[in-house]
Amino acid sequence: MTKLSVNINKIATLRNARGGNVPNLPDFTRNIEKFGAQGITVHPRPDERHIRYSDVRELKPIITTEFNIEGNPVTKFIDLVLEVKPEQVTLVPDAEDAITSNAGWNAKKHKDFLKEVIAEFNNNGIRTSIFLDPDLAMVDHALDTGSNRIELYTEDYAKAYEKGDMEAVKIYAQCAQAATDAGMGVNAGHDLSLDNIRYFREQVPGLLEVSIGHALITESLYLGLETTIQKYLKLLQ
Repeated sequence: MTKLSVNINKIATLRNARGGNVPNLPDFTRNIEKFGAQGITVHPRPDERHIRYSDVRELKPIITTEFNIEGNPVTKFIDLVLEVKPEQVTLVPDAEDAITSNAGWNAKKHKDFLKEVIAEFNNNGIRTSIFLDPDLAMVDHALDTGSNRIELYTEDYAKAYEKGDMEAVKIYAQCAQAATDAGMGVNAGHDLSLDNIRYFREQVPGLLEVSIGHALITESLYLGLETTIQKYLKLLQ
């Protein structure tokens, strides 16, 4: 079964819109785990416009599944991850002013930097994953960084699927197979939803984990959080 990690950034965004502490992030986290999700993902950005660095520290002791922290490995982020020591860190090359992640790493251009950062995390017992576009050449370069996993950036797949293009998933399957053959694990995320997740999971071999936030939280407004999580778990079996 592919594991479901729920990105709770949108819950923090809703809380921050009014100040205060409603909705309560720890309470939502506990419920997400109670309803069956196998992981919690956060993506703190330097401006802390949704998840705050203090949230990450507060959440670590209460998470009973797997904690995944995503972000651009600037010094402040690296220090936070080394302090909190989540099960997984996902390195994402997003600019500070980006609304959301919009590209994977150029693992060839940034290979030396990634090697250095990944070695530090691995030496501290933290599994590493790097965010990649579905590009076979980048998978090869990612292997050289020492990363334990890749996370395939799935926005292009989601857009193609919405238009009825069922062939767009093939490059993701090829990248996943290449990574698996090289001994790396495969994660995926961005714009995956109840509509498109089953086909992606069926077509992409070795898929260990998906990280879903915006779609899942939006769907929960219609269906309820527990029902939505249960639907994802069924589709990921």
